[in-house]
Amino acid sequence: MNLLSQSNLLKPLKKSSHLALLWIIALVLLGFTFASCLNEMVRVWLKKEEYSHGFFIPAISLYLLWIRRWELKFVEAFRASMPGLVIVIAGMIVFILGGLATLKTVEQYAFIITVTGMFAMTFGMKGVRVGAVPLLFLLFMVPFPDFILSNLSAKLQLFSSWLGVEFIRACGIMVYLEGNVIDLGGYKLQVVDACSGLRYLFPLASLSFLCAYLFKGPVWQKSLIFLSSALLTILMNSFRIGVIGVLVDNWGTEMAEGFVHDFEGWAVFMLCMALLFLEMWLFARLSGKNTAWTELVLIPREWTGCAIKENPQIIVNPSFFVLLLLLSSTATASHFIREREGIIPARKPFLSFPLQIGKWQGRNDYLTQFYLNELKFTDYLIINYTQPDSASTINLYSAYYQSQRTGVSVHSPKGCMPADGWKVTEFGQRELPNIKLYGKPLEVNRAVILKGDNKQLVYYWFQQRSRALTNEYLVKWYLFYDAIALNRTDGSLVRLVTSVEKSEDEEKADQRLQAFMNELLPVMSAYLPG
Repeated sequence: MNLLSQSNLLKPLKKSSHLALLWIIALVLLGFTFASCLNEMVRVWLKKEEYSHGFFIPAISLYLLWIRRWELKFVEAFRASMPGLVIVIAGMIVFILGGLATLKTVEQYAFIITVTGMFAMTFGMKGVRVGAVPLLFLLFMVPFPDFILSNLSAKLQLFSSWLGVEFIRACGIMVYLEGNVIDLGGYKLQVVDACSGLRYLFPLASLSFLCAYLFKGPVWQKSLIFLSSALLTILMNSFRIGVIGVLVDNWGTEMAEGFVHDFEGWAVFMLCMALLFLEMWLFARLSGKNTAWTELVLIPREWTGCAIKENPQIIVNPSFFVLLLLLSSTATASHFIREREGIIPARKPFLSFPLQIGKWQGRNDYLTQFYLNELKFTDYLIINYTQPDSASTINLYSAYYQSQRTGVSVHSPKGCMPADGWKVTEFGQRELPNIKLYGKPLEVNRAVILKGDNKQLVYYWFQQRSRALTNEYLVKWYLFYDAIALNRTDGSLVRLVTSVEKSEDEEKADQRLQAFMNELLPVMSAYLPG
């Protein structure tokens, strides 16, 4: 007989004192390894109302596992735990990559992967099939990256504003919509980020997922219950905006402030929940069942008086020692990763940026404190350039971030233009063969925007670590790649805007911007490092 097979290390542990000690060590190592990203996740739960439900997600997942604990069986064989060990290793690799790139969202997903792997090591793949939905439910506690939230919020603001205005008009009130600003004549209401519907969407999506899982019905009904949360959120949030508009038109701006405003938010969310439960009840009726609520959902077997078998014997198989070794190694690596400081390249501050470029004479402009708090850049400039012999103006805006490791990142103008009331009539990419940047023809995002009788031509691109990019998702990929390969996360946005007069051809405005860019880019190189 092989001596290895007789080794005590390959025999499962069953003694309770040993089990308790091993699990305590494993959980302490797990907590230490993922401490930084978990702290960041809790900070977001406390700071952002749309994720305040995050505290309940782990508790609900544990409850869902507990009501099905009778279906779980501890595995004794090392081979049965191997798939879980592979999942743990995958989670550790994702965590290290996320740590090198300092992307907390990646690290947080790595935590869920690792926990899933530990679950699979303990209960095998049969156990994973039992606990798949509770483990998947943990994804709802991870906040989306800021750039996704910003884009989603901007789109929801515009759509909710439009629907809300249609409701106000249906009530016989004259109203004008400009972007996300609702003009009632005597009053103007701005649909800000807090009113975009995200604070309803994420909690309601979590609740609908839970309801779909617990609901006893066919898969198509479960899917509709979950997917309907997005539609409910948009419709009810738009209804809320419309109601606020009607109330403000009749009783003043007090109806959109303070307790009344907050109460309306809670009332709408409770109404969304009621509609979700009504949907479940209707599905039960449509299936021809006169079912009681207690039979519509899964509840603990003890509550129903069903016979309960004894708890399965708790066992720790030999792979647990490999897990402890992996957690120890990754915890050590995470310590050194956290100590790793990003490279911040030298550059000139925008404060010294010249106001004279060729024949163009500039005048500085500034952002309000609200935008400074939202954008969180390191440095920025806004300069309006004009020529003595021309009435045409070119607005130059650039925002520079020396580090994008802590969640701050470059904001795309694509979401800001509609929110400011500008209608995008044309949008696409254009390569400028006569303008070179980093030795290549520069490609820019080109947009033609319209507000009333005002027409503007917009060029913008993302200038990041010797690259000029037009795709914001590609920007995020290179941010991840360069953080690992170069230990750099600096980057910037450059945007140019010029007005297009009624009698002016768009091509002439293009030529004006391109002529200015030929003189601008050599100057910009000292302020935006390559």
